[in-house]
Amino acid sequence: MSNTSFYETAVNQQLRSALKKQRPVVIWLTGLSGAGKSTIANALETELLALGKHTYLLDGDNVRTGLCGDLGFSDQDRKENIRRIAQVANLFTDAGLIVIVAFISPFRDDRRLAREIIGSDKFVEVFIDTPLAECERRDPKGLYVKARSGLIKNFTGLDSVYEPPVAPDIRINTVDYSVQDAVNDILLGLDRYLAP
Repeated sequence: MSNTSFYETAVNQQLRSALKKQRPVVIWLTGLSGAGKSTIANALETELLALGKHTYLLDGDNVRTGLCGDLGFSDQDRKENIRRIAQVANLFTDAGLIVIVAFISPFRDDRRLAREIIGSDKFVEVFIDTPLAECERRDPKGLYVKARSGLIKNFTGLDSVYEPPVAPDIRINTVDYSVQDAVNDILLGLDRYLAP
């Protein structure tokens, strides 16, 4: 039995959101390494800022250097990584923010749990649908080369599974889309959150 209980504060999500003139939402970008998640997330946040929106971007590599720096890349550590991110993103929505999450998040069950933690009404899953061959061709960090040579174990898409979303809210094919096209499509899907 826990000795803690949730403390209701006088200033709540509704008040914070009203002050910011926006609805809080988590835009969860998932896809393979090299798919373009961070690039699209960064461009999306820049566009939202230009629209006067209050945002925060949680990027996989950045979070792994701090909050999740104690985790490895086993299936269990990946699950814990996503659980922590979902909890943090949920706190940010309580602050009234539009939160952009850019994480491989390879397992469907973990993304489902993230949606449950955050709430379906505040969760938009965006599948950055880039084929493995294209991600390997890009290989912006040289990770696929290292994984193929055995220097990195449990690499998603090679020796660790990636489970693509079955019915994402938004699907972006970066082979056919420019970064700006991707941002435009995501913004169209966020209409109800961006209206004051």
